[in-house]
Amino acid sequence: MPKRYELLIISIASPLILGVYEDDMLIQTISSDKKTSEVLLPLVKECLDRYDISTIIYTRGPGSYMAIKLTYIILKTIEIMQGIKCVGCSGFSLNGGEPIKAVGNLYFIKEKETIITKKYEQPVNVKFTLPQSIQDLELDEESTPDYILPAV
Repeated sequence: MPKRYELLIISIASPLILGVYEDDMLIQTISSDKKTSEVLLPLVKECLDRYDISTIIYTRGPGSYMAIKLTYIILKTIEIMQGIKCVGCSGFSLNGGEPIKAVGNLYFIKEKETIITKKYEQPVNVKFTLPQSIQDLELDEESTPDYILPAV
């Protein structure tokens, strides 16, 4: 039986993190502190050249609006040109449900099924992590970005 490879991309915060999964298990982690606009495409291309990726999962929000938009455009182009399925997941599923930076001292928080913004006086240091297995990762029906813009 052929091995199944999937790519998980966390681009909503720094550092940018990519995980390659073989049959749902993490086999490689790639991380970069460079701007998503500079490094995402070369890193994705490197993974596509090295592995026969069947699906790409990305954090479709909430988080950095520009990173979400850029990631979606790159992945949708790959999906159209190469037939590699692109699906989304919530950023909250990769940071333990902790607040996600919005703008300034505003953070996105999830209350039950609703995402709102909340002001924190002190910066919240939240780490995103790749799960060892994506077997139980909750994927969204939708692959389009989940733009949640805070009131300004």
